[in-house]
Amino acid sequence: MECGFSLVEQTKIVTAASELARNTVIYGGGGDMRVERVQEGPKRTGLRLTFEDHGPGIADIELALRDGFTTGNGLGLGLNGARKLSHQFDIWSKPGAGTRVTITRWK
Repeated sequence: MECGFSLVEQTKIVTAASELARNTVIYGGGGDMRVERVQEGPKRTGLRLTFEDHGPGIADIELALRDGFTTGNGLGLGLNGARKLSHQFDIWSKPGAGTRVTITRWK
């Protein structure tokens, strides 16, 4: 999937994806990831990644997005770090129903 991202942009995407995949496995008990190339107008190309699990969900999303917040042994940079590395960030979560995080990085 050719999008023309620079090495720095690729590194940001991979880092964000790694953090979200880790959260999906550790906190969500596993799940799915979808990758799509997105086009907005004739010149704007991007990559959209969606991570979804059916784990316990996140009770307080606002708290979970704070730097340093963790429910495990990590540094607490996962969700907010992924948000900072993305141009668009969307999260949905419901306790007992799971979590879905979608990030988009534009070229």
